[in-house]
Amino acid sequence: MRIPIKHDLSQEEVRHRLRSRSHEIADFVPGGMADVTTNWPNEDRMDLTVGAMGQQVEGSVQIEPDQVVFEIDLPAALSFIKPMISSAIKKEGQKLLT
Repeated sequence: MRIPIKHDLSQEEVRHRLRSRSHEIADFVPGGMADVTTNWPNEDRMDLTVGAMGQQVEGSVQIEPDQVVFEIDLPAALSFIKPMISSAIKKEGQKLLT
């Protein structure tokens, strides 16, 4: 699943905001029962693992000049909640950049 979020910030500012607020990604998951780990393999990519309700989901955030792109590898068993996850990432992802 690919979710782009437009921004008008410098890439350096986006990096700073994501690094300083990445702990808030756990709040994307309803119920506040998510465990999120992040890793920065390079300055414009944050990899993440989200564990919640017995499931583990891998993803990444790619920083581009005019957008950040959330890529989420959603298991087939969770495909029915794809619209809910996409909506939450769009809403909460925008908040991470403000």
